[in-house]
Amino acid sequence: MTEEERRKIISEDYADAIVEYAISPEEFSRYAGETINYVNDRYAVIYVPNPRIPERLIGSIAYSVLPKLHSLLDLSSLEEMGVTRLQGVPYLSMKGEGVLLGFVDTGIDYQSPLFRYEDGTTRIVSIWDQTIENMQASPDIFYYGTEYTREQINLALESETPLDIVPSTDDLGHGTTLAGLAGGTPDEPAEFSGVVPLSEYVIVKLKHAKMELRDYFGVSEDAICYSESDIMFGLAYLVNTARKMNRPIAICIGLGTNQGSHEGLGPLNDLISSYSRQIGISIVVAAGNEGSARSHFFGEIDSAIGYTQVELNVGEDQGNFSMELWGNTPGTYSIDIISPYGEYIPRIPAKLGEFRNIRFIFEFTTIYIDYVVVEAWSGDELILFRFRDPTPGIWKFRVYGTKINSGFHIWLPVRGFISEKTFFLSPDPNTTITEPGNSFYAITVTAYNPKNQSLYIDASRGYTRYNIINPDFAAPGVEVFSPLLNGRYGLTSGTSTAAALLTGVTAMLLEWGIINGHNRAIDTYQIKKYLIRGVERKPTINYPNREWGYGTVNIYESFRSLSGE
Repeated sequence: MTEEERRKIISEDYADAIVEYAISPEEFSRYAGETINYVNDRYAVIYVPNPRIPERLIGSIAYSVLPKLHSLLDLSSLEEMGVTRLQGVPYLSMKGEGVLLGFVDTGIDYQSPLFRYEDGTTRIVSIWDQTIENMQASPDIFYYGTEYTREQINLALESETPLDIVPSTDDLGHGTTLAGLAGGTPDEPAEFSGVVPLSEYVIVKLKHAKMELRDYFGVSEDAICYSESDIMFGLAYLVNTARKMNRPIAICIGLGTNQGSHEGLGPLNDLISSYSRQIGISIVVAAGNEGSARSHFFGEIDSAIGYTQVELNVGEDQGNFSMELWGNTPGTYSIDIISPYGEYIPRIPAKLGEFRNIRFIFEFTTIYIDYVVVEAWSGDELILFRFRDPTPGIWKFRVYGTKINSGFHIWLPVRGFISEKTFFLSPDPNTTITEPGNSFYAITVTAYNPKNQSLYIDASRGYTRYNIINPDFAAPGVEVFSPLLNGRYGLTSGTSTAAALLTGVTAMLLEWGIINGHNRAIDTYQIKKYLIRGVERKPTINYPNREWGYGTVNIYESFRSLSGE
């Protein structure tokens, strides 16, 4: 790849497009002559000059080509999951030896003792920092960013100025916290240990999404925001590194988005599903923290009047934003609009390729509306709303449907992408698991408080849009004693905290199966089945359910079930 082509990967003048080139030659041919970067044998990312990106969506496949924008899901537990008890059994004392932990997140504080051996050397195999420009980047890191090896990190740790040798940092601390929870080296004075302290790490620090994509979906410049395409490259790097080393890897994804059909479809979900079915890989995804965000609406058409009214409160401080309506098959849906000042936009019919640029007379608001009657991945209808300079107040949308319909969902962006003062007046807390948490093959985890056995108040709830069971499990994720930046510790809450702990537990199963030879064919789906065997349940609750999935994880009970007890 030439230097000019490499620059397009990181340039704000070029937009990313995810193409499933292996089975879509017609779509692939549209980008002839553009720079192409291959994720794997199925997907590629194409870098297109911004002027070629249309204001309206063209065709059913166009929405899937646009990378979705992901946010971080949140900025005593080992005993609760049965880890300490199991590691106390001599022949089951699994602490991750021989297993890699993989994170696609905000990076890692590699200087922390949590990620070093007793002799001071690093436990990190490599760091791919997508944010550090490198025009000599190899195909191993997809021609952008900079890779730092174990040898370079050890040289940095021996230096008085380590950042001169390895300048990769974790400015936000999210990745450091998750990595520490999953496998941090024991810190006896602080009474802290990660789940699998003998594991090693492969780290991807994500670069921020490009402004063109942020602008398109109305995500502010200061929001912490990552592109689906960079996450896909990051996952591919983790898996490729593990394969080169012939080591199993437990991957943690603490990111999420409300974009997409909420049924585990799309390029990133498909990549995760593919890796989840490969031997020696476990993938744990945080369920999200949208349960109390009032960001989801579910409705069925009132047959008596022919429509259902949706009321959306737009906050005073709300900037641009987007919103997605997904209609369940077999219905076809259409909308009209009433602005806060009472301006009425008549019903917009549901037609193939229908697009409206609506400029309101009494307000400065513009709304772009795209109808995708048959969206490429789901086959269902999508109506994409993009608000520009939205007027504060109550916006009303009447949603009409055909005689045969089975309801519709509307999602606002995730927390961090939208004001807390923008919300539905009649929200539905169910079906709020963020993507890619709706994947069927990956392990999706919610959070609970082990002190009082209550569900985390903000936890997203299942099921998927078509009622596939998710989340799979609950793990500790409320006020968990966690490592922070600069050697500090504190309490963290959220489903990504739970995901990090459960990632460590899955690493124990990979060690038992692959390294110790008890099941050399183990993959994510099998790990899920092992964990189901050991779950703990409340006698007054029916399982599986939308809140707790199959129950709370207890790895000790999983192994006890295998003994026939």
